[in-house]
Amino acid sequence: MENEMLRPEEERLQPKPLSGNPFVAFWQRIWRWWQGVWYGFSEKHPKLASWGYKIAFFFIFSMSVTVLQYIGFVALPYVFGLELAGTEFMWPHLKLTSVEGNDIYWNILGYNVSYNDAGEVIIGGGLGYFIAYELTVFIAQCINFPLQRNITFRSHGNPWWQAMWYFIGWILVSLFCNAINGLWMPFAELYVPAAVYNLLVTFVTGGVSMVIFFFIFLIIFPDADKTEKTKAAKLEAAKAALESAKSSGGEEEIARAQAAYDKAALAYEIAVENKKVFHSEKNISSAKSLAEAKINGYQGKLNKIAKLGKAAEEASAKGDTAKAEKLEAEKKEIEAGLEKSRNEALEAVASRDEIVPVEEAVLAEVKEAREKRAKAA
Repeated sequence: MENEMLRPEEERLQPKPLSGNPFVAFWQRIWRWWQGVWYGFSEKHPKLASWGYKIAFFFIFSMSVTVLQYIGFVALPYVFGLELAGTEFMWPHLKLTSVEGNDIYWNILGYNVSYNDAGEVIIGGGLGYFIAYELTVFIAQCINFPLQRNITFRSHGNPWWQAMWYFIGWILVSLFCNAINGLWMPFAELYVPAAVYNLLVTFVTGGVSMVIFFFIFLIIFPDADKTEKTKAAKLEAAKAALESAKSSGGEEEIARAQAAYDKAALAYEIAVENKKVFHSEKNISSAKSLAEAKINGYQGKLNKIAKLGKAAEEASAKGDTAKAEKLEAEKKEIEAGLEKSRNEALEAVASRDEIVPVEEAVLAEVKEAREKRAKAA
């Protein structure tokens, strides 16, 4: 083992130091363990890992903004006060039935005014709750959109175009969820405590929205490879149309075909750039993370061997031969796979050092091309 520690390559296999804060260090160890598990799984099942990554981050971010929504539903109505809580605002305000003297209306927008047993207006309904609901959901989407775009789906499409369709999708999904909520919320308001009521509204709305939005995201954040193929096909079609116009069309037709071709060529160029950026960023992240995971795995084995050796010596000193032999056997079992772990770590480090500069050069090339295009525009 001493010879192993003296190898020059060992300097390349030193992990990042843990934080001096015990709490932070604990979570760093958890993260290192997870990296090893995740990249082991990713190497065996790349497609499944890709979907698992998307679904996991989508769920985490969606649930986080759902919690934010719940806080808003509970707190904001008090900010708007009793005056707005007592202001009736409902549409289309269609009467469903009457329960214990209370008229029940179905609404897509707005909520019934809430009253206590004494007939006094209380916080939790009316225009105040409607504004709180819509404002909270809108803020949550402003947070959710960039997280899903940049981290979950790693999209490099036009952010304004994507934001526009996300906003349209949010409006439509909100109306749909409100229509569903309008069927049960008036009844729940009569029989369910306010805190539970807000919780139900949050998770029913959030749950339905989450499922729908996942498929919306797949549309507005398309796969970079598929987008590039689609734009390539459109460019070929525009090229064929231009050649046809040049062979048999007039000047006006040729001009229209040329404009269509130029537009398709620009769209294809941008799609190719987005594809390059997507894969370069992914390769850089994967190479760095894999190297870190392999280094941590190797160092973890070294630490385990050292601990087992020390424990075996202590057991032997106490005369506990059976325990000492068991610990030595565990130590030798780990040592048997140490060289393989070390080589895998060195390969991952070498791969990282090779991949990162190349991919960073690609990113710089794309950035330069975009800057030139922006100046020429």
